[in-house]
Amino acid sequence: MKRTLTVIGIGAGNPEYVTVQAVKALNRVSVFFIPNKGDDKADLHHLRREICERYIEGDNYRLVDFDIPERSKAGKYTSDVAAWRAEVRAIYERLLAQELGEDEVGGFLVWGDPSLYDGTMGILDAINATGRFDLDYDVIPGISSVSALAARHRVALNRIGQSLTITTGRLVSQGLSDEMGNVVVMLDSRDAFRNVDDDLGIHWGAYIGTEDEILVAGKLGDVREEIERLRTEARKEKGWVMDTYLLSRGADSGGS
Repeated sequence: MKRTLTVIGIGAGNPEYVTVQAVKALNRVSVFFIPNKGDDKADLHHLRREICERYIEGDNYRLVDFDIPERSKAGKYTSDVAAWRAEVRAIYERLLAQELGEDEVGGFLVWGDPSLYDGTMGILDAINATGRFDLDYDVIPGISSVSALAARHRVALNRIGQSLTITTGRLVSQGLSDEMGNVVVMLDSRDAFRNVDDDLGIHWGAYIGTEDEILVAGKLGDVREEIERLRTEARKEKGWVMDTYLLSRGADSGGS
């Protein structure tokens, strides 16, 4: 079955982060597949719909909602992710077979940038490898939470002549090295910044680009408790926290 898709990065949360290229792609799509991750993350579902309503001319398109299964955390991280992706792949295959015709263009709206900590392209490639579908898809880059974080704090991500590392809270918990340079941390569900050097600077942001945005910057030893408090309050109020932060040393550390 021949299917045509476009994977569109829609930015980190502000509808105005949607690029001109993304707007043009939105207007080429016939069917948008909109994931539902439960009541706690209904804001993400509604924002996808808002972006369609704001930027698509006319109403010659349709939205197909689908439920995303919750990932198990009972086993090893890599095996749990692999099992979860297999479940999602089966859902995508059903959507492609039942909800999209050969003369239509399907669209996936991806938070931030599709190339940064997102599995959509990997799942589509896995579907292609089965031979059941002949997929033709393109990818529209988006403004990631990493870029948006730096812009909102008015800081550069890198130090001159040194590396920039983008990693996860799970790996930061295992320690940092000087060779990593400045470190951007994503997907930190375990407050990994609790266990790193107090003298590091941190630029932290949650719900970046949205009405609920929270920003904190300073020496980690000075602001750690404030960030922990804000994360706890936000998670209690909304049911989830989507945050990113930059850890830096020396002249790059400190406030905005």
